[in-house]
Amino acid sequence: MVLALTVCGIVVALVVLGLFVFGLRRRLIQRSGGTFDCSLRWDVPEKTDPSGKGWSYGVARYNGDRVEWYRVFSYAYRPRRVLERAAIEVAGRRLPDGEEEMALLSDAVILTCLHRGTRLELAMSEDALTGFLAWLEAAPPGQRVNVA
Repeated sequence: MVLALTVCGIVVALVVLGLFVFGLRRRLIQRSGGTFDCSLRWDVPEKTDPSGKGWSYGVARYNGDRVEWYRVFSYAYRPRRVLERAAIEVAGRRLPDGEEEMALLSDAVILTCLHRGTRLELAMSEDALTGFLAWLEAAPPGQRVNVA
């Protein structure tokens, strides 16, 4: 009986510690500011897939001439993807279709982009989209920017 209570206590302590570290990671990412909720679908085929598959929920952070994207459900402190402003080419925007509406946040707008030849989609709120496009257009003089 004592052994079972000890094991249960250890399991509960580990779960609480894991949740604390998870929350601390999120705070450290957001501490420097310039973050927004952003789902990502990497290496998307040319034909739109409305099945909702391939989307990962995350947080993006502006860091100079880069956007760093972090998965929400991860303990990693390093970004999963880094998008350089000079390498992003916006191909278009659309609203979620089909099962995508269930996989994304309710007010999401999908932005289709090319980054170094890789096709990707970013889903974010309308306000975050406005900020992202303004960030792209605010590139230093002489830097090529393609915003649809």
